Amino acid sequence: MKIVVVVYPGTNCEYDTKYAYEMLDQDVELIWHKEDKLPEGTELVVLPGGFSYGDALRSGSIAKFSPIMKAVIAFANGGGKVLGICNGFQILLEANLLPGAMKHNQNMHFISKHHNLKVKDNKNNFLKKLNVGDILNIPIAHGEGNYYIGKDDLETLYNNNQVLLTYCDNNGEALNPNGSVDAIAGICNLERNVFGLMPHPERAMESLLGSDDGIKMLQGLIS
Repeated sequence: MKIVVVVYPGTNCEYDTKYAYEMLDQDVELIWHKEDKLPEGTELVVLPGGFSYGDALRSGSIAKFSPIMKAVIAFANGGGKVLGICNGFQILLEANLLPGAMKHNQNMHFISKHHNLKVKDNKNNFLKKLNVGDILNIPIAHGEGNYYIGKDDLETLYNNNQVLLTYCDNNGEALNPNGSVDAIAGICNLERNVFGLMPHPERAMESLLGSDDGIKMLQGLIS
Protein backbone atom coordinates (compact mmCIF):
# COMPACT_ATOMS: atom_id res chain seq x y z
CA MET A 1 0.00 0.00 0.00
CA LYS A 2 1.14 3.54 -0.76
CA ILE A 3 1.04 5.51 2.51
CA VAL A 4 1.72 9.23 2.78
CA VAL A 5 2.67 10.85 6.10
CA VAL A 6 2.26 14.64 6.13
CA VAL A 7 4.95 16.65 7.93
CA TYR A 8 4.23 20.08 9.41
CA PRO A 9 6.58 22.46 11.23
CA GLY A 10 6.58 21.03 14.75
CA THR A 11 5.62 17.46 13.79
CA ASN A 12 7.69 14.99 15.82
CA CYS A 13 6.14 11.57 15.17
CA GLU A 14 6.58 11.30 11.42
CA TYR A 15 9.55 8.93 11.65
CA ASP A 16 7.86 6.78 14.30
CA THR A 17 4.85 6.50 11.98
CA LYS A 18 7.03 5.74 8.94
CA TYR A 19 8.96 3.11 10.90
CA ALA A 20 5.76 1.49 12.17
CA TYR A 21 4.25 1.11 8.71
CA GLU A 22 7.54 -0.03 7.20
CA MET A 23 7.58 -2.75 9.88
CA LEU A 24 4.34 -3.86 8.25
CA ASP A 25 6.04 -3.93 4.82
CA GLN A 26 4.31 -0.84 3.45
CA ASP A 27 5.57 1.82 1.05
CA VAL A 28 5.74 5.05 3.09
CA GLU A 29 6.55 8.56 1.87
CA LEU A 30 6.93 11.70 3.98
CA ILE A 31 5.66 14.86 2.32
CA TRP A 32 6.01 18.49 3.42
CA HIS A 33 2.81 20.36 4.25
CA LYS A 34 3.49 22.99 1.58
CA GLU A 35 2.89 20.48 -1.20
CA ASP A 36 -0.45 21.10 -2.88
CA LYS A 37 -1.18 17.56 -4.04
CA LEU A 38 -0.76 14.02 -2.83
CA PRO A 39 1.65 11.64 -4.60
CA GLU A 40 0.12 9.55 -7.34
CA GLY A 41 -1.24 6.26 -6.07
CA THR A 42 -1.78 7.39 -2.47
CA GLU A 43 -4.04 4.93 -0.64
CA LEU A 44 -3.73 6.13 2.96
CA VAL A 45 -2.87 9.54 4.39
CA VAL A 46 -1.59 9.79 7.96
CA LEU A 47 -1.44 13.06 9.88
CA PRO A 48 1.06 12.25 12.64
CA GLY A 49 1.55 13.48 16.17
CA GLY A 50 3.57 16.45 17.32
CA PHE A 51 3.01 20.15 17.81
CA SER A 52 2.25 21.67 14.42
CA TYR A 53 3.08 25.37 14.49
CA GLY A 54 3.91 25.00 18.18
CA ASP A 55 0.20 24.52 18.99
CA ALA A 56 -0.22 28.28 18.51
CA LEU A 57 -3.80 29.51 19.03
CA ARG A 58 -5.18 25.96 19.29
CA SER A 59 -3.67 22.63 18.39
CA GLY A 60 -4.12 22.09 14.66
CA SER A 61 -5.82 25.43 14.04
CA ILE A 62 -3.05 26.77 11.79
CA ALA A 63 -2.10 23.45 10.20
CA LYS A 64 -5.59 23.15 8.71
CA PHE A 65 -4.67 26.05 6.37
CA SER A 66 -1.56 24.32 5.00
CA PRO A 67 -1.69 23.85 1.20
CA ILE A 68 -1.70 20.04 1.49
CA MET A 69 -4.95 20.08 3.45
CA LYS A 70 -7.02 20.93 0.37
CA ALA A 71 -5.72 17.73 -1.19
CA VAL A 72 -6.27 15.74 2.02
CA ILE A 73 -9.85 16.99 2.33
CA ALA A 74 -10.58 16.18 -1.32
CA PHE A 75 -9.00 12.74 -0.85
CA ALA A 76 -11.15 12.07 2.24
CA ASN A 77 -14.32 13.37 0.61
CA GLY A 78 -13.65 11.02 -2.29
CA GLY A 79 -13.53 8.03 0.04
CA GLY A 80 -9.76 7.90 0.63
CA LYS A 81 -8.58 6.59 3.99
CA VAL A 82 -7.17 9.17 6.43
CA LEU A 83 -5.76 8.54 9.90
CA GLY A 84 -5.01 11.33 12.38
CA ILE A 85 -2.91 10.48 15.42
CA CYS A 86 -2.79 12.92 18.36
CA ASN A 87 -2.00 16.27 16.71
CA GLY A 88 -3.27 14.70 13.49
CA PHE A 89 -6.61 14.06 15.20
CA GLN A 90 -6.66 17.69 16.32
CA ILE A 91 -6.04 18.82 12.73
CA LEU A 92 -8.88 16.63 11.45
CA LEU A 93 -11.22 18.23 13.99
CA GLU A 94 -10.13 21.73 13.00
CA ALA A 95 -10.60 20.85 9.32
CA ASN A 96 -14.13 19.55 10.04
CA LEU A 97 -13.28 16.11 8.73
CA LEU A 98 -14.32 14.79 12.14
CA PRO A 99 -16.90 16.23 14.55
CA GLY A 100 -16.12 17.83 17.90
CA ALA A 101 -13.27 19.87 19.32
CA MET A 102 -10.25 19.47 21.55
CA LYS A 103 -9.60 21.33 24.81
CA HIS A 104 -6.75 21.46 27.30
CA ASN A 105 -6.52 18.45 29.56
CA GLN A 106 -8.78 18.84 32.56
CA ASN A 107 -5.81 18.95 34.95
CA MET A 108 -4.05 21.52 32.69
CA HIS A 109 -0.92 19.33 32.59
CA PHE A 110 0.78 17.50 29.74
CA ILE A 111 0.23 13.76 30.11
CA SER A 112 2.74 11.20 28.85
CA LYS A 113 2.33 7.54 29.82
CA HIS A 114 0.91 4.22 28.70
CA HIS A 115 -2.86 4.02 29.14
CA ASN A 116 -5.45 1.35 28.48
CA LEU A 117 -8.06 1.70 25.74
CA LYS A 118 -11.25 -0.26 25.22
CA VAL A 119 -12.47 -1.12 21.73
CA LYS A 120 -16.07 0.07 21.39
CA ASP A 121 -16.68 -0.67 17.71
CA ASN A 122 -14.84 -2.76 15.13
CA LYS A 123 -17.15 -2.43 12.13
CA ASN A 124 -14.55 -0.29 10.38
CA ASN A 125 -11.25 -0.77 8.59
CA PHE A 126 -9.16 0.70 11.40
CA LEU A 127 -10.15 -1.72 14.17
CA LYS A 128 -11.46 -4.68 12.18
CA LYS A 129 -8.65 -6.95 13.41
CA LEU A 130 -9.73 -6.38 17.02
CA ASN A 131 -12.80 -7.44 18.97
CA VAL A 132 -15.30 -5.22 20.74
CA GLY A 133 -14.26 -5.14 24.40
CA ASP A 134 -10.57 -5.75 23.72
CA ILE A 135 -8.31 -3.78 26.05
CA LEU A 136 -5.17 -2.27 24.51
CA ASN A 137 -2.12 -0.73 26.16
CA ILE A 138 -1.18 2.31 24.06
CA PRO A 139 0.96 5.39 24.95
CA ILE A 140 -0.65 8.80 25.24
CA ALA A 141 1.26 12.10 25.08
CA HIS A 142 -0.77 15.30 24.89
CA GLY A 143 -1.63 18.57 26.56
CA GLU A 144 -4.84 19.18 24.62
CA GLY A 145 -6.51 15.79 24.53
CA ASN A 146 -9.79 16.65 26.24
CA TYR A 147 -12.28 15.73 23.51
CA TYR A 148 -15.52 17.72 23.58
CA ILE A 149 -18.73 17.38 21.65
CA GLY A 150 -22.24 18.65 22.40
CA LYS A 151 -24.95 16.38 23.79
CA ASP A 152 -26.95 16.05 20.57
CA ASP A 153 -23.87 15.41 18.43
CA LEU A 154 -22.59 12.90 21.00
CA GLU A 155 -25.86 11.01 20.70
CA THR A 156 -25.41 11.02 16.93
CA LEU A 157 -21.91 9.56 17.31
CA TYR A 158 -23.26 6.69 19.38
CA ASN A 159 -26.25 6.10 17.12
CA ASN A 160 -23.89 5.79 14.15
CA ASN A 161 -21.26 3.69 15.98
CA GLN A 162 -18.62 6.37 15.45
CA VAL A 163 -17.13 6.10 18.94
CA LEU A 164 -14.28 3.64 18.42
CA LEU A 165 -12.10 3.78 21.55
CA THR A 166 -12.46 4.88 25.16
CA TYR A 167 -9.94 5.26 27.97
CA CYS A 168 -10.22 2.53 30.61
CA ASP A 169 -8.48 0.65 33.40
CA ASN A 170 -7.16 -2.92 33.30
CA ASN A 171 -10.67 -4.26 33.76
CA GLY A 172 -12.23 -2.17 31.01
CA GLU A 173 -13.92 0.28 33.35
CA ALA A 174 -13.77 3.96 32.39
CA LEU A 175 -10.59 5.67 33.56
CA ASN A 176 -10.39 9.15 32.07
CA PRO A 177 -6.92 10.76 31.97
CA ASN A 178 -7.84 14.09 30.36
CA GLY A 179 -11.52 14.89 30.88
CA SER A 180 -12.77 13.80 27.45
CA VAL A 181 -16.53 13.46 27.11
CA ASP A 182 -17.43 9.87 28.01
CA ALA A 183 -13.68 9.10 28.15
CA ILE A 184 -13.60 9.06 24.33
CA ALA A 185 -10.15 8.38 22.87
CA GLY A 186 -10.94 7.84 19.19
CA ILE A 187 -13.72 8.33 16.64
CA CYS A 188 -14.43 8.05 12.93
CA ASN A 189 -16.58 9.90 10.43
CA LEU A 190 -19.97 8.65 9.32
CA GLU A 191 -18.53 7.12 6.13
CA ARG A 192 -15.86 5.25 8.15
CA ASN A 193 -12.89 6.34 6.07
CA VAL A 194 -11.52 9.10 8.35
CA PHE A 195 -10.22 8.07 11.77
CA GLY A 196 -8.80 10.08 14.65
CA LEU A 197 -7.39 9.11 18.03
CA MET A 198 -5.24 10.79 20.66
CA PRO A 199 -3.20 7.69 21.72
CA HIS A 200 -0.13 6.67 19.68
CA PRO A 201 -0.39 3.17 18.16
CA GLU A 202 2.82 3.82 16.20
CA ARG A 203 4.64 3.83 19.56
CA ALA A 204 3.21 0.44 20.50
CA MET A 205 4.79 -1.79 17.87
CA GLU A 206 7.32 -3.75 19.94
CA SER A 207 6.77 -5.49 23.27
CA LEU A 208 10.36 -4.58 24.20
CA LEU A 209 9.23 -0.94 24.36
CA GLY A 210 6.20 -1.65 26.53
CA SER A 211 3.51 -2.87 24.14
CA ASP A 212 2.89 -4.20 20.65
CA ASP A 213 -0.87 -3.59 20.79
CA GLY A 214 -0.58 -0.96 18.08
CA ILE A 215 0.20 -3.56 15.41
CA LYS A 216 -3.36 -4.79 14.89
CA MET A 217 -4.62 -1.22 14.89
CA LEU A 218 -2.32 -0.12 12.07
CA GLN A 219 -2.76 -3.39 10.20
CA GLY A 220 -6.47 -2.74 9.82
CA LEU A 221 -6.06 0.11 7.35
CA ILE A 222 -3.66 -1.79 5.12
CA SER A 223 -5.52 -5.05 4.73
